[in-house]
Amino acid sequence: DAIVVGAGQAGPSLAHRLAKAGWKVAMVERHLFGGTCVNTGCTPTKAMVASAHAAHLARRGGDFGVSAGPVKVDLRAVKARKDAIVEKARTGVEKSLREEKNCTVLTGTAALTSPTKMRVGDATLEAAKIFLDVGARPRVPEMRGVESVPFLTSTTILDLDTLPEHLIVVGSGSVGLEFAQMFRRF
Repeated sequence: DAIVVGAGQAGPSLAHRLAKAGWKVAMVERHLFGGTCVNTGCTPTKAMVASAHAAHLARRGGDFGVSAGPVKVDLRAVKARKDAIVEKARTGVEKSLREEKNCTVLTGTAALTSPTKMRVGDATLEAAKIFLDVGARPRVPEMRGVESVPFLTSTTILDLDTLPEHLIVVGSGSVGLEFAQMFRRF
């Protein structure tokens, strides 16, 4: 009855709701269940923000009459904690979809072949309703010289396991400000 492409924030909720209403649903995910929020957005960054906040409070302990010595941040441990939180959320989303009655989960890249048909690998799916929830990816700004220097995106910075000696954050939106504050506190 329906094909839902993308297991991010909206896709799984829609698939569950339709399946519970008795629809036969195909849920298609190309890469990581949970989408941007779980894998490269809200969940990992908030886990790291919490660690940065703990470091910040520890350094300010003296202001509260508490001293514990010099504060050191082990980014490898911060990353391991973040990765564990993300993995638990990701597997929870996938498990809930795979256990949903009336829902068939396919992994692979979806391609529309007509207004009602879609190809996923060797499988051809057909449904009257196709919902696209395909997520987001970082965009590297057009800046002279950016291609000639090593740079991180809001996704690749989450994979760091050592603190950079220097970091310049380009962009003052919520994502840029979050990373600037986080790494300053680390």
